[in-house]
Amino acid sequence: SCCYLSRRLNQLSSHDPLWKRHCKKYWLISEEEKSQRNQSWKAIFISTYSDLGRYIQYYATLKKAWDDLEKYLGQRCPRMIGSLKESVREEDLDAVEAQIGCKLPDDYRCSFRIHNGQKLVVPGLMGSMALSNHYRSEDLLDIDTAAGGFQQRLGLKQCLPLTFCIHTGLSQYMALESVEGRNKYEIFYQCPDQTARSTSAIDMFITGTSYLEWFTSYVNKVVTGGYPIIRDQIFRYVHDKDCVATTGDITVSVSTSFLPELSSVHPPHYFFTYRIRIEMSKDALPEKTCQLDSRYWRITNAKGDVDEVQGPGVVGEFPIISPGRVYEYTSCTTFSTTSGYMEGYYTFHCLYYKDKFFNVTIPRFHMVCPTFKVSVARLETNHNEYAVDEDEDSTDTDEYEDRRRVLDIPAPSGRCPRHT
Repeated sequence: SCCYLSRRLNQLSSHDPLWKRHCKKYWLISEEEKSQRNQSWKAIFISTYSDLGRYIQYYATLKKAWDDLEKYLGQRCPRMIGSLKESVREEDLDAVEAQIGCKLPDDYRCSFRIHNGQKLVVPGLMGSMALSNHYRSEDLLDIDTAAGGFQQRLGLKQCLPLTFCIHTGLSQYMALESVEGRNKYEIFYQCPDQTARSTSAIDMFITGTSYLEWFTSYVNKVVTGGYPIIRDQIFRYVHDKDCVATTGDITVSVSTSFLPELSSVHPPHYFFTYRIRIEMSKDALPEKTCQLDSRYWRITNAKGDVDEVQGPGVVGEFPIISPGRVYEYTSCTTFSTTSGYMEGYYTFHCLYYKDKFFNVTIPRFHMVCPTFKVSVARLETNHNEYAVDEDEDSTDTDEYEDRRRVLDIPAPSGRCPRHT
């Protein structure tokens, strides 16, 4: 606009270093890319703006997230990179809007101008979870597949699927309108109300307030190592740095995850899995080698009710821990309250001194259900019917522990044994 005011402002507004700053800030154009395009910074900015100008407030953030994710996965999960699809055109996104009769948010459109989701393959870009005979891996849907799954039925009216798991049928949805108690662009897992008479009574576990926040927060957890990479898959376990305890030469650390597909609000049943890592210092003396004999758990729900459980081994095994060795396993628990915590200890005996027994502390770790919303359909039918009953006690965990280590990913079929 300034260039039209005077000759001097016209000269200043064409000064290429000014456009260089804008190209790097808004479009993340590098010096190398500029030299390849053989254009001035001003020409590059104008041509890019003519194509992506409507996304100028989102593009740099989303492009950096995609670039960081590709770089990280290229080093750790290279086969996942091959599942990503190329970008779509503006007219493709416009056609989808016409097909579903709803406007897509600009941050969502912007992301798909960079990558059109991924192919329906395993593993999924949006994370995996494996527990006994239950397996989940979520793909980021391409725009056409998402449009094909657009919902108009009661309970999920005007909701667009963002992810999909081939094995469980689980999806995360984005609300394109503020209907049925949802906020516009809110992202959630659907959770059918098992006690309601109407099939349209669907509760929701909230996972994001906008596409930008949802996607970039997930990428940040991946590239900062917040989610572990196991056998070329991203596992959505969250590790709290306080969930570490060292007893002598043995360190125990815990990470946890909430499983929405095995949980419900009505009846109250919140399903969590946890991953435990037991490691002996590599500097420990060889005679410190020991074997795990038993476990003790103290399980407390949000109401303060306590269960105490003791049993032999873990996941049916009695692992031997020696200097530098790591043993990992996964297990699960359920609460009838929205949160709870566990703590306890393992009992070991020394292999060199058969009569020497000692306890190793398991740090306290908390499990909290994500924010959820109760179905509007159910609330409108009967307010009293919706009180969440939390009288049940928490259940023991290790009776249903994974029979393999976490690295041995089970066959992708069935459900957790607690539900068989």
